[in-house]
Amino acid sequence: MIQNQDIKQFEEDGYLIAENLLDFDQDIRPVIDEYDDLLDELATKWYEEGRISSTYQNLPFSQKISQIARDTDGLYTQALDISLPQKDISNETPMHHGPAVFQLLRNDRLLDAVEVFIGPEIFSNPVQHVRIKPPENCLPEEIRKSSLAGQTLWHQDQGVVTEEADESNILTVWIPMTDATEQNGCLVVGRGSHKDGLGLHCYTNNPEKNGLSNQYLPEDQVPIIMNPGDVLFMTKMTKHSSLPNVSEDIRWSFDLRYNPTGEATGRRWFPGFVARSKSDPDAELHDPFVWGQRWDAAREQLFDSGVNPQFQRWDPNDPLCA
Repeated sequence: MIQNQDIKQFEEDGYLIAENLLDFDQDIRPVIDEYDDLLDELATKWYEEGRISSTYQNLPFSQKISQIARDTDGLYTQALDISLPQKDISNETPMHHGPAVFQLLRNDRLLDAVEVFIGPEIFSNPVQHVRIKPPENCLPEEIRKSSLAGQTLWHQDQGVVTEEADESNILTVWIPMTDATEQNGCLVVGRGSHKDGLGLHCYTNNPEKNGLSNQYLPEDQVPIIMNPGDVLFMTKMTKHSSLPNVSEDIRWSFDLRYNPTGEATGRRWFPGFVARSKSDPDAELHDPFVWGQRWDAAREQLFDSGVNPQFQRWDPNDPLCA
């Protein structure tokens, strides 16, 4: 249970770790099992298509994903993600919206904690991702800075949404499925960095140059060591990154966002849903199939319209990004 002193720490540091907030067997294990089945299905499909050299049927999940990462040059990530990409959306862009993931987003213990930060009218913001990072030596050089598979560069979550969400009270929620250590690529948070304001973010064709420009990097950088069941809460302005995975195993996490219902999400082309409402319980979404349908409809609409949405506000030609 989050206490008043925890909120004070969150306001001072810009982040809070709630240890053992979730139960591994009840809350984490169903998601792991769902992804294990999903990866088996995808491996069979990709093997039949000639994209991978084996289905790796007898390997455990972590070794299987590492082998598939090698075979596909790290381009496996979108099929496992719970969001659409920011570009090159087609009517066949894969996503995963299974019932176990949906239940994680609606988990009562999780929403009880979220309510402490943003109140009882809780909207599941569509800025959400799953990040399964294999050991870095499984990835080609050009993929090692891909945020879904490799190292995440310094950024603020407010810097990756549109200006319409500048006044929204968006809460970042980071949930590890595996241990998160300095060796396997845990998050690093800039303590107190949320007080600095929004820094310039660079989005260029050079992954090494992306994220916060160097002059905005935080001084007090804290590695966030976590176990499955722990949950990290961050403000939308907290500067953070992740380390490279130099271990022999995967690092797996979900990063979710929640905001008060009615406030802009910063990704108006993507669908969110009412996760909890004290004032209008009938508005809550309880059906994971409908959740998936909404994402499918968003994909079709974006593809059919030919619209190329602008997902961020930054000028790629800014001199500080050169």
